[in-house]
Amino acid sequence: MDAIAGTDAEPVTAAAPRAVPFALLAQDWREVTFLHWAVAPEAVAPLLPPGLRPDLHEGRTYVGLVAFRMVRVGPPRLPVPYFGTFAETNIRVYSVDRHGRRGVVFLSLDAARLLPALVGRYVARLPYRWAAMRVGREPGGTVRYRSRTRWPGRGTVDRLAIRPGERIGVPTATETFLTARWGLHTRIAGRTRYLPNVHESWPLHRAELLDQHSGLVAACGLADAVAEPVSVLFAPAVSVRFGLPLRA
Repeated sequence: MDAIAGTDAEPVTAAAPRAVPFALLAQDWREVTFLHWAVAPEAVAPLLPPGLRPDLHEGRTYVGLVAFRMVRVGPPRLPVPYFGTFAETNIRVYSVDRHGRRGVVFLSLDAARLLPALVGRYVARLPYRWAAMRVGREPGGTVRYRSRTRWPGRGTVDRLAIRPGERIGVPTATETFLTARWGLHTRIAGRTRYLPNVHESWPLHRAELLDQHSGLVAACGLADAVAEPVSVLFAPAVSVRFGLPLRA
C-alpha cells in the first residue's frame, strides 16, 4: 500500500498553499455537499492518468461525490450569468503526482447546462456529461439534489438530501484531507497536467444524511462504495480561481 501511495506529498493544508499568479477561470460554488466512501487504493490506481498514484490518509483512499451549484463561471471579471450558472455533481478520487502535488481526478462530472458540458468535455478534456438536475432548499433547512444523465449515456440517477448542522470550528485531519484540494489532475494533449485552484478555507458544516442513492458512484465501478458514506459535510459557498495548467 505504501508503494502505491508514496510518501513524498506535501501535507494537506486547510488554506491554499500557493497563489495563482494568473487566473484562467473564476467561479462561485454554492450549497456544496461532500459525501465520501473509503475504497481500496488498488481499485483507484487503474483509474488515474499516467504518472499519478492514489493519495492516502492513514492508509486509506476515498471516492467522493460532490454536489453543488456553479455560479457565474467565466474569465475573471467577465462572468457568464446564464450559461455560467448551473447545478453540478462530480465523482472524484484523490491523486499525487511526481512533484508531490495532491489533487483530484474526476471520474465523472454531470452538469445541468449543455454548453458548459460540451466545453468541459471537448476543450478541457474532462469527463463532463449533460444532465437534468435540481438543487433546492426546504424551509427546515434540508438541501436536496437530484440528477439524471442525458448525454452521453442516459438515465443514470443520483439522489441526495442532507440537513446541515453547526459549523465546524477546527476540521479533523480527515475532513481537511477530503475537502482542501488545491488542484486537479487531468490529461491534456496526451500529457498529465495539474490545474491549480485557490479559494478561501472551506466554511465546513457537518451534515445529517437524509436520503441518498449513489447511481453515479456505482457507475464508476468502485464496488467498495456501497455502504453508508464515512463522511457527510456541507459548505454554503466559496469563490474559486483556477490557474494555468502545469506539467505533472
